[in-house]
Amino acid sequence: MIFEAMAKDKTGSDRAISKRGKVAAPDAMPVSSWSEIAEFLSAAKAVVPGAAGSGRLVFALDATMSRQPTWDSACQLQAEMFDAVGKTGGLAVQLVYFRGLGECRASRWVKDARQLADLMTRIDCRGGQTQIGRVLRHVAEEAQNKPVSALVYIGDAMEENIDQLATTAGELALRKVPCFMFHEGHDPAAATGFREIARVTGGAYVRFDQNAASELAALLRAVAAYATGGRLALEKSGGPAGRLLLEQMKPGRPGSAGSKRP
Repeated sequence: MIFEAMAKDKTGSDRAISKRGKVAAPDAMPVSSWSEIAEFLSAAKAVVPGAAGSGRLVFALDATMSRQPTWDSACQLQAEMFDAVGKTGGLAVQLVYFRGLGECRASRWVKDARQLADLMTRIDCRGGQTQIGRVLRHVAEEAQNKPVSALVYIGDAMEENIDQLATTAGELALRKVPCFMFHEGHDPAAATGFREIARVTGGAYVRFDQNAASELAALLRAVAAYATGGRLALEKSGGPAGRLLLEQMKPGRPGSAGSKRP
């Protein structure tokens, strides 16, 4: 996929992800955010890094117009969430989002997640179709260059061919990148697609709604524990959220037992 240089900010250059894979001309543009992560701030502060003590975690967000109602109310909390993630220690985070007519962007990797918080506060939703395939291909390329511990994806729809998405998800499985697919709402096509991506990569699928902020917070805390310390850290984290993920991450699957995290 193509990476274009973006406007410089505190995170350095952001990159616009296109469908193919090369670098193009600079382009100035604001940046985006996401939905219902209310109490993740306090939950993330409780994460204890696992034995590995480091990891790389991609947060990918659907910023199309259907998410606008929850996006606005959660924007500040999401910024605080990234600040909290930065305090877990050893966890590098990259923000990826798509919106509008073909816009898909990735921040640089940062450990001072407050930089991502600044980035997110300048994002708004724009009408357009989902670009999940581009997100998956981007993460596969990142993992080819340097291991990626996990992908967290948050969205409410899927408007792409599921067979093609499953094929791309297979590339992530080969690179041992489990996808944790968090589904906002009740769209049946999204549920089917997200479940399949999670299954292929050895990750997990969870549906949530606007009233489940605390549940989503606990799930994200569990993923952060996994990203820093692997399956063992997730098992030690305890709680229903960790157990829910472990039930889907069967031993022997790409993201589970025996898989070595960076």
